[in-house]
Amino acid sequence: MNGQFQIATHVLTLLCKQPGELLSSDYVAGSMNVNPVLVRKEMRKLRACGLIESKEGKTGGYCLALAPQKITLADVYKAVKLPPALGQAKNKPNPACPVGKQIGAHLDHLADEVEAAIIKKLSTITIFDFVNQFD
Repeated sequence: MNGQFQIATHVLTLLCKQPGELLSSDYVAGSMNVNPVLVRKEMRKLRACGLIESKEGKTGGYCLALAPQKITLADVYKAVKLPPALGQAKNKPNPACPVGKQIGAHLDHLADEVEAAIIKKLSTITIFDFVNQFD
């Protein structure tokens, strides 16, 4: 599993903790101890989904586009477009096998249920709620 969700959530948490300030990707990357390129990649996704705004230039940076009470962790999850929680097979099973010809459909159904459960849970937590866990 990659760290896209963690990076995006960290970005939004920092922006929420510093309302009214424009934060640079370098500042955010420093908080995470990661390369700013990784941060900018996730910020583009968050901006494309309308969760953050950016201002160009020397005094530019990023800020929340919505009130933190209106951004759920499900919004973040959807914005970063994570791979399916149960993964995907790289090969096609043997259609002549009694298991092989059915397993794809059964695993797809299970994956859909898991994905729905993840989104349902994340829909109950806003960035505001998440940030309130911090000192």
